[in-house]
Amino acid sequence: MEQTRRTSPAAATTACAEASVRVVAIAGFDSQLKWSVGICRELESRGAQVEVLAPRGRSALSDQQVRDVGFSAVRTVDWDDVVEAAAAADVVVCALAGPLVRRLTIALAERPLQPGPVVVAGWVGIIIEKITAGYLDRCGADVVAVNARHELDQFRFTAQRLAVPDENLVLSGLPFLSSQPRPQRETPVRTVLFADQPTVPSGAGDRSYLYRRLVEHARRHPDREVLLKPRHRLGEDTFHRMHHHPEQLLADVDLPPNFRIVYTSIPELLPRTDLLLTVSSTACLEAVDAGCRVALVLDLGVHERLGNHVFLDSDLLRTFDQIDDDDLGTPAAAWVDSYFGGRTSSSAGTIVDRVEKLLASGERPSRLVRSSPYFRAAVELEAARAAGSLTRAPGPWARRRHRYGVVRGTVVHAGTQLLPPALMRPVRHLYRRALGRI
Repeated sequence: MEQTRRTSPAAATTACAEASVRVVAIAGFDSQLKWSVGICRELESRGAQVEVLAPRGRSALSDQQVRDVGFSAVRTVDWDDVVEAAAAADVVVCALAGPLVRRLTIALAERPLQPGPVVVAGWVGIIIEKITAGYLDRCGADVVAVNARHELDQFRFTAQRLAVPDENLVLSGLPFLSSQPRPQRETPVRTVLFADQPTVPSGAGDRSYLYRRLVEHARRHPDREVLLKPRHRLGEDTFHRMHHHPEQLLADVDLPPNFRIVYTSIPELLPRTDLLLTVSSTACLEAVDAGCRVALVLDLGVHERLGNHVFLDSDLLRTFDQIDDDDLGTPAAAWVDSYFGGRTSSSAGTIVDRVEKLLASGERPSRLVRSSPYFRAAVELEAARAAGSLTRAPGPWARRRHRYGVVRGTVVHAGTQLLPPALMRPVRHLYRRALGRI
């Protein structure tokens, strides 16, 4: 596999350089690559060698997405090969979703590795759901990189209540953010950027509403350049799949000349962006970091399914009417401090400093976690699932055969699978009338 290596001579005395540290980064989607690339570059700058793997069947990466993030190549392998590569590495940067992080750490815990790799895990963006479950899925890692102070408090509370050691928690912030945001710009708004999301909102009607309000904003402000940045190009995929792409929903709309759909990456667009709009994208933190004004669109309400409930304390929620009138907010100081405060070095530097400390000492905080009742129960459950010893509920075909008999049950099941939903009710009615005559 092609590898990107950036070795700094000044880093020759680090633990990474002295040990010729082998790093395996594991990611399946572009957002996961984006989270891991800063950590990998920091490790490479200290002399480590990095290989990037994607688990086959649990990833969707185009060559363009890989290049956009900054990696030269990603090798796709089977899950068993992911585990083998992780077990043979010195450091594992695992950017996968929580359940797969849990599966990997359990697989490594079952191996007699001494001292074993330093496993790094974290969240690739703002956490809008499953904050407790997400932490418990990642608690078997040696370095759990935490994005915000309020999340760290929640994780420590959970760990205390479940008697799970929390020495692996590190308040690092997101690896693609700085530790000190730039002051918010006060120049006139000339460029507006809408950071789209693949599933927020999920319905075509709500998405069309947002896009058309954005187009209307461009018409109201002909002196502004209004850019719509979709989450991915048509035909590409992300961790959350987009079903209603803006190119499709705006295909029949007469667009003003100052409105464009663009695919340039958010970090490249932010230096010339004056106002970033989104519903609940992590891009709002990148914009705050870059000194851009931010408005989180409120027109669809506040709801967990939109993810904007976690921004209630940001002072940035605004309706499109307010946005059209330039009634914009300033990020609340406490909200900014939760994501950016409490550290003096970069996020990636904070994470890699902890990694090097663990490499040098031979300590692995995951060993303490593995001794907790919670983690031992998780290992036992995973073993039972792998052995197939858990009773599975019968499928719909089996249930219908049991209820109606083999022939009739098979016919009923085939009907439910093959007939359109609109025909199911009249077919059931005719079927019951026919049975009544028999």
